[in-house]
Amino acid sequence: MSHGIIVWLIIGAVAGWLAGVLVKGGGFGLLVDILVGIVGAFIGGWLAGLLGIGIGGGIAASIVTATIGAVVLLLILRLVRRA
Repeated sequence: MSHGIIVWLIIGAVAGWLAGVLVKGGGFGLLVDILVGIVGAFIGGWLAGLLGIGIGGGIAASIVTATIGAVVLLLILRLVRRA
């Protein structure tokens, strides 16, 4: 059980960091980037399902999905932050 949480944190950290790199000025610090990555995983999974896209299984696919979702989330957060 604890291994699952650790894997989620690692995927979230990697996805949040990648999203922060891809979205210039989008990083909020390590802890928030991890949270953005974890929430991004849900958003990415939802978007992939909505669009009928199957990325595949495994950690690499999870990181890609989470990163896409985290990028979307960071873009939304930047828009809200400017308003």
